[in-house]
Amino acid sequence: MSTPRAWFLVALLALPLPASAEEGGKLRILLLGDSTTIGSVCRRIDPDGPHLEGVIQQLLAAEADLPPVEVLNQGQDGDYIQRLFSSGRYDKEIRPLKGVDYVLIRYGLNDNAKRENFEDTFPKDYAELIERVRNDFPQATILPMTIIPYLTPERDEVINQLIRKVAESEKVPLFDVYSRYQAELKHGPNMLNYRRYPLDKIPGQHRELAKPFVRDGQVVVMDNRLDAHFQSLPGWFGDRHPNLAGYHVIGDESAKFLAKLIRAKQKP
Repeated sequence: MSTPRAWFLVALLALPLPASAEEGGKLRILLLGDSTTIGSVCRRIDPDGPHLEGVIQQLLAAEADLPPVEVLNQGQDGDYIQRLFSSGRYDKEIRPLKGVDYVLIRYGLNDNAKRENFEDTFPKDYAELIERVRNDFPQATILPMTIIPYLTPERDEVINQLIRKVAESEKVPLFDVYSRYQAELKHGPNMLNYRRYPLDKIPGQHRELAKPFVRDGQVVVMDNRLDAHFQSLPGWFGDRHPNLAGYHVIGDESAKFLAKLIRAKQKP
């Protein structure tokens, strides 16, 4: 005859495991975004990194009271929300992921450049993305992020204000990385972006000096080591993509924000 205890154990074993338990006990953090998320140029120049996902993962691992995490970086160069949908990448690469606990979303720069009637279409695109993520990962905490300083301060603010309004209307937490990144730039306006400059625009007598840094016809430097020679060239600082230092800033702020959320969920 079956005992109540036996029936309880059977029922307990039949319950679905939490998403993180299915993935070996690790919380899974998904990053969605554009080139400022994936950092492909940094990966080509310094394959060992650590890159954004590695920085977040290592910083959270250093917190003894937090569970282990796995960070998945699904950013892509040139991406914007509508392309994520229309290319089929969302259905092929994002939806099949399992056990996602947190989704950090950072779009807006390419949407601003590519979408007609941006200020009308972008909020709708963003709301649709949040809806899809909610449906596909119902257990996940969704975190829209502000963009980093990239365009003019005025245009950056237009984009970020739209993101704030979407977060408010969708009733999800807003993760503001813009303010931290901007504060770090006070230590040097170009310390967090790499230099990428056409080789044919480098003065001929200095091209030998730039030769070790040439990639596909461009001089690509992760730091300021060639600034002494080329900072007067028009557009030398024009590429605002984060360098490795920039990704450490984004990663540090992301880890701090996530740590608070994870701890809050752990409280009885």
